Amino acid sequence: MRLSLRYSNKDIKKVTNDSTFITTHLKYEKDNAGWDSLEVRLRKRGNFRLKNCYYAPIKVKIKKKEAKNTLFEGHKNLKLVLPCKLEKDKNDNIIKEYLAYKLYEMVSPYHFKTRLVDVELEEIKGKGIKIHKLKGFLVEDDKHVAKRIGAKVLPSKTHPMNQMPLECVRNSFFQFMIGNTDYSIAYQHNSKLIFLDGQIIPVPYDFDMAGMVNTSYSTVSQINNQVLDIDDVRIRKYRGFQREPILFTEVRQEYLTKREHFITEIEKCKPYFENDKSYRTTLEYIEEFFKILGNDERFEYNILRVARAY
Repeated sequence: MRLSLRYSNKDIKKVTNDSTFITTHLKYEKDNAGWDSLEVRLRKRGNFRLKNCYYAPIKVKIKKKEAKNTLFEGHKNLKLVLPCKLEKDKNDNIIKEYLAYKLYEMVSPYHFKTRLVDVELEEIKGKGIKIHKLKGFLVEDDKHVAKRIGAKVLPSKTHPMNQMPLECVRNSFFQFMIGNTDYSIAYQHNSKLIFLDGQIIPVPYDFDMAGMVNTSYSTVSQINNQVLDIDDVRIRKYRGFQREPILFTEVRQEYLTKREHFITEIEKCKPYFENDKSYRTTLEYIEEFFKILGNDERFEYNILRVARAY
């Protein structure tokens, strides 16, 4: 889907509170049937990206009457994920992060839905307009996720050992697969918790720091001052907790069974990559994960032995 937005990047990045929005119009293409538009309100979001990126991460707020009978009906809030810096590989990094979301859809029924978009950003700069042709993707709001599956968003923190064991292990395997340490299901860092049928379930998001994405600004995270023994985001580090051995066996088999589906999903995105090397390194990174999973010794060394005590 193609989108067009006009706003001042400088204005939207100004230090204001979360209730301050910029009003503009979002233009969108209706399945090759011409363009339409609706009034939206935008504000900045995020912490690290906001401080370190040229393009501010955006929260899009849509009034119910504006969204009615449009592609956005049912969505009051959306996140628009844009590239970070003015770099050659900025759009490929977006495709890789989008892929992370799509891969997690195969891992768990509890996930954020996304939609890839081509964005024409008309940046207001003084008296002029600068056009940016960008890749981006829309992410549904956490309340929409909860409503879609009949759950509720849980705002309070809770220890992972009090969360649904199977979903925690699935999530930990996934973070290991994409090489991500920038998350915490205990502190709800890049992870939301939902409550469903008496179970607390982690739902991850924001994967730009993952080794699979490998942005120029990515660093090994030190959440809650925990220093990890790796210095490169491409090096995988299992961060999950110790669980019943049968859970590790079950989830390992789930992933191995879905290997071809994962590879197919990556291959489907090949046309969107601007640099073939970016595509190939993404594919190779995921294939290396399955080599670890498929080898008993490597699986024990990289996952079973390093699962965290609680």
